[in-house]
Amino acid sequence: MADEKKSKSQGAKAPKEGGKAGRGGAATTYEVAQGKPSGPKGKPRFATHYAEKAAPELMKKFGYTSAMQAPRFVKIVINMGVGDATSDIKNIDMALNELAQISGQKPSVRRSKKAISNFKLRQGLPIGVMVTLRGARMYEFFDRLVNVAVPRIRDFRGLSPRSFDGRGNYSVGFNEQIIFPEINIEKVQKVRGMDVTIVTTAKTDEEGRELLKLMNMPFRQR
Repeated sequence: MADEKKSKSQGAKAPKEGGKAGRGGAATTYEVAQGKPSGPKGKPRFATHYAEKAAPELMKKFGYTSAMQAPRFVKIVINMGVGDATSDIKNIDMALNELAQISGQKPSVRRSKKAISNFKLRQGLPIGVMVTLRGARMYEFFDRLVNVAVPRIRDFRGLSPRSFDGRGNYSVGFNEQIIFPEINIEKVQKVRGMDVTIVTTAKTDEEGRELLKLMNMPFRQR
């Protein structure tokens, strides 16, 4: 009887190489072949920084009674305009590739909603790319933005502390995508700008500004 059980266990089929990985496991062969991003592994350090330092300071300053009342990041939206795609559609592909390298996530194409004859623009033409980051990828991008990309700006003196929308959300524009080290300057055919919007749960600009300060956003000193 024991020999029979042993033979059955030895004859059990091994899992296929291309099968799905378990929760928290490595990427499957299919995912690697398709070029799917695996995402950051482990908890990002800025997520830990928020929980251990930023949130307690916000509670102390604004008198929150619960940690859930403290403002936090919801998502980061990155937009890149590609107006020259109306004359050469290949520019959209280059912008998609560059934004994917910067964000670590596949962007989506944005199309024109109406025709404008003065700009030779027809309805439905691709004119930009965008990506929305949440969770771990959001914190990883913010980390690289604050500590790597922004300090590479020429003659940088700090970001404007006034670029809020009245509801605690912050937007900032960059003139060059090459400030991100993921972009190979030798392969860049055209320098493009981008807009980065940080959406928070803050109800006022004061709360949103304090949140970003505690998250090491390099604001310009007044």
